[in-house]
Amino acid sequence: MTTSHAPTLSTPAPTGLRRAMRQHPLLFFFLIAYAFSWITLIPFILAGWGILPTAMFYNIFFIVKSFGPALAAYIIIRVTEGKEGLHDLRRRLTQWRAGWQWYLFILLGVPALMLLGICALPGALASFRGLPPYAAASYLISFVIIALGGGPLGEEPGWRGFALPRMQSRYGALRANLLLGVMWTFWHLPDFLTSAQKGGAGTDLSVFYVGLPVFFLEVMALVFVFTWVFNHTGGSVLIAIILHASYNTFGTAAQPLFSAPSVTGTDLPFAIGMGVLALLILLLTRGQLGYRPGRESPLSLGHVEA
Repeated sequence: MTTSHAPTLSTPAPTGLRRAMRQHPLLFFFLIAYAFSWITLIPFILAGWGILPTAMFYNIFFIVKSFGPALAAYIIIRVTEGKEGLHDLRRRLTQWRAGWQWYLFILLGVPALMLLGICALPGALASFRGLPPYAAASYLISFVIIALGGGPLGEEPGWRGFALPRMQSRYGALRANLLLGVMWTFWHLPDFLTSAQKGGAGTDLSVFYVGLPVFFLEVMALVFVFTWVFNHTGGSVLIAIILHASYNTFGTAAQPLFSAPSVTGTDLPFAIGMGVLALLILLLTRGQLGYRPGRESPLSLGHVEA
C-alpha cells in the first residue's frame, strides 16, 4: 500500500520594499508622511514667495499636504495587515461612543483653556476687539470646514490612528509621546515658509528662531493632551479628529479678535493654556496618560519592528 502526499502550497515571502515596510512600519510611515507632505507643499510655498503666480489655485496644495499622514497610514496598513487592518482603522474612524464628559471637554474645555492662555499674557485681554456679527454661526461653519478640509481629517488617521498605538506598545506612553511630539512638530517645518506659520514673502529667520520654539512647546503639550483623550476613549480616531478640529477652530477664530502682538503674532497663549493642562495630566497619571499595556487591538499594532 502506498501513500501519496499532496503538494503543500506556501505563500511566497514578501521581498524588497514590501518586506522592508513589514519589518520597519513606523520608519516607513514617517518617511512617506514627510515626503508626500513636504513635496506637495512646494507649489504653495513658491506662490507665497512670488516665484509662482499668486492664485487661489495653489491653496489646494496646502490642503492636500495635510493628508500625508493618512496616506502613509493607509499604505503601511495595507502592506502589513491587509483588509483586516484597514477595516480596523475605518472602525475607529467612526467610533463615536464615549462619555459625554469627553465631548464637553473637547468642545468647551479646550477653547476655555486656550482663552485662559490669552488672559495670562499682559495686555492681551485688554486688546479684545469684540465679537463680530453671527459669531456663533461662523464658528460652527469654520469647525466643519477645518475638520474636513485638512489638518484633523488628514493628520489624525496617521498620528493617532497608526503611529500612537504602535509607539506606545513599543516604547511606553511617555517615551512614545515625546518621540511623536518631535515628529509631529517637524512635519510642520515647511509651514514656517508660509503664512500659515507667519512666514512667507518679506519675513526673515525670526520666524524659525522665535516661532518654531513656541510651536514646539505647543505641539509637545498637545501630544500629551491628545493621547490622554485617545487612551480614555477606546482609541477613537474620530474623537481625535474632533479634538484637533476644536483646537484649530478656536485658534483660527480667536487670534483676529485681539490686537495684542502676543496673540496675533505667536501661538504662545495656546502653548500656555495647553501646557498647564499637559503638566497636570503628566503629574496625575504619572506619565502613563491613561495607557494600559496589552489593551490594544492586535490589528492596530500589526508587525512592530524589532
